[in-house]
Amino acid sequence: MEQHTDSERKEARSGGEVVVVIATPLAAELVETIRTVDKRITVLYQPDLLPPVRYVCDHRGLGSFRRTPEQEERWRSLLSKAEVLFGLPEDSGEGLAKAVRVAPRLRYVQGTAAGTGQQVRTAGLTTDELSRVTVTSASGVHAGPLAEFVILGLLAFTKGLPRILVDQTERRWEHYPMPELRGQTILIVGFGSIGEEVGRLARAFGMHVIGVNRSGRSASPHADEVYDSGRLRDLLPAADALVLTLPSTDETRMMIDSDAFQRMRPGTVLVNVGRGGVVDEGALVSALREGRLRGAVLDVFATEPLPSNSPLWDMSNVLITPHTAALSRLENARIVELFSENLKRYLASAELINRLHPELLY
Repeated sequence: MEQHTDSERKEARSGGEVVVVIATPLAAELVETIRTVDKRITVLYQPDLLPPVRYVCDHRGLGSFRRTPEQEERWRSLLSKAEVLFGLPEDSGEGLAKAVRVAPRLRYVQGTAAGTGQQVRTAGLTTDELSRVTVTSASGVHAGPLAEFVILGLLAFTKGLPRILVDQTERRWEHYPMPELRGQTILIVGFGSIGEEVGRLARAFGMHVIGVNRSGRSASPHADEVYDSGRLRDLLPAADALVLTLPSTDETRMMIDSDAFQRMRPGTVLVNVGRGGVVDEGALVSALREGRLRGAVLDVFATEPLPSNSPLWDMSNVLITPHTAALSRLENARIVELFSENLKRYLASAELINRLHPELLY
C-alpha cells in the first residue's frame, strides 16, 4: 500500500497553489472565508453545478436535480483539479468514490457530517485510495444541537409529556407530582465531543453522569465516572437515562439488544442520536410495549427514512425526528471554521482535526 508521509505531502505542495474545490452548496461569504485562509489557496466554486438546497445548510440538495451533459463535463473537469475537497460530492459515498477516481491530485477531503466515516465506508475505496486521500469528519460541530435535543427528550419523558398532551386534549385538570432530572443517573455511551456536551448540560440539571468510551478514560470535567465499553452491560442497571452517540461500526452494531434491555432498570429513557444500527429495533419495540422503558427518543434508525409500517410511528412512548436533530442554521459556519483550521494544518503538514483512521473509518 502506497504511503504518503508528511514530508512528501509538503514537498508536493512546495511548488505552488493548493486548489480547493467546494463540492457542496455553500453561502458566498463562507466561500470567501475559505479563500482568506492562506494566499496559496485557490478556491473553485461553481454553484450552478450543485443541486438547489432544500433548507439552510443542506449538503445534498434536491434529489431530482440532474446536470446537463455540458454541466456534467464541467463538473468532472472541476473535480479533476482538486487537491482538497470541501464536502463530499452528492453528500454520498458514491460521490466521494467518483471524485477520488477523477482527481489524481486529490489528497484531502473535509466531510460535513460527524458520520463521514460511514459515507467513506460505503464509497468502497481501495487501500491505495484510502492511503492517498485523507478524510476528516465534522465531529464536534453538531455537539451543541444534539445535546440540546437529548435534554429535550429527557425532559419530555421525565415530566410526562405524553400524559400532558392527552390531559390537554381531554381537558383534564388533575394535580400530580412530577419527577425531576436532578439526582438521576445518565449513562452516555460514546463519550466524545457530543457525549461531553450532553454531560455538561446534564450536570447543570443535577444529574450524575457516567461516560462510556473505548479507552475508559477522559479528561472531561463533565463526567462523574468514565468506563471502557467492556463495562457497559454492568452499568446499564444503574442508569435512569441511556444516551447513545455512537458511530456505526462492527463493534457497535446491535450493541443495545434484548439482553441490554433486560438489564435496564424499569422506567429508563433511551435517547439515540448516534446511528440507528446500534440498537436492535425489534428488541426496542418489545421493551417499549412491555413497559420496561419509560420512553425512547429517536433521531436515527436502522433504515432511513423509517419505513411507514414501523410500529415505532404509532407508539405514544416514542418521540421520532427524521435524523434532523444535528441540523442548525449555524452548521455551515461552524464547519467552515473547522475546515479553515484544518487547511492551515494541511499547509503546515500538521495533524488534521478529526482525521479518520483509514482502517477503522472513525
